[in-house]
Parts: sequence; structure tokens; C-alpha cells
Amino acid sequence: MTEQTYCDRLVQDTPFLTGLGRLSEQQVDRIILQLNRYYPQILSNKDAEKFRNPKVSLRVRLCDLLGHLQRSGERDCQEFYRALYIHAQPLHSCLPSRHALRPMAFLTCLGLAAGLALLLYCCPPDPKVLPGARRVLGFSPVIVDRHVSRFLLAFLTDDLGGL
Repeated sequence: MTEQTYCDRLVQDTPFLTGLGRLSEQQVDRIILQLNRYYPQILSNKDAEKFRNPKVSLRVRLCDLLGHLQRSGERDCQEFYRALYIHAQPLHSCLPSRHALRPMAFLTCLGLAAGLALLLYCCPPDPKVLPGARRVLGFSPVIVDRHVSRFLLAFLTDDLGGL
């Protein structure tokens, strides 16, 4: 499965972000100002004035801004997400694209833990290499979730006595 680009995420998140009451006018203004001040190549002064025009409704301005960023490229979309995180962190954590990333992170960690357990189980005992690896993996339950740590500890219990 290919990883989503920031532009893909912005396309997915646009209906959510433009929903009624999601972003306040102050938050949108702060995001626009950050993109204009820190990254004038993303939003010129003319663009920033257009997207901050109080005569146009907030939803229309936000739709125009998101469309502009999608057309501008990957880096511009990434900087938008950075500004969104700074100025609207609770909303950033609720984005639909962030929920799609969570199962992949879980599966990646689970695959890594299963691979390490399989490696320990299938590797022939080598007194020079394996005890060092077993010492490192012996401390991994402190870091790894308790469910995975039970499996790691089960494979380590036979040889920990010889350390």
C-alpha cells in the first residue's frame, strides 16, 4: 500500500475542514498569516489578502485556500498541515486522514514485534552474537506494549539465566 501524500490527505480532509464550525475565522487568519509570513513563496501578500477578505464568507475563502494549496504542490500542503497543527491542534488530531494512518502504524509495529519474535525463535543459538541481542530484546518489553512483550519474554526466558 502506498503512503498518502500531503496533497492526497488535503483532498480527503477538505470536506471535514470546510464543515460548519470546524475552523474559526481567527484560526484561518492565523494559518494564512503563518503561510504568508514564514513562507511567502507559498502565499504571496496578494493571495493572503484575497484569502483574508472579510467580505467573502469564511467557507468560500477556506475552500479557495485549500484549492490553491492543492494546486501548489506537496510542500505547500505539508506546511498547511504544520500551521493547522500549531493553530488548531484539537481539530488536527480529528482529521479523517489521521484516522486512516493509525491502523497502518499498529500493523507496522505488530509486524516488527512478530518478526523479532520469529527471529529469536528460529535462529540457532550462537554464544557470541545471540546473548547480546537477547540482552537488548530483554529490555524491549519496557518499550513495547504489554501484549507483545509477553511473547518476547516467552522466547527469552530459556536463555536469560545464562546472562
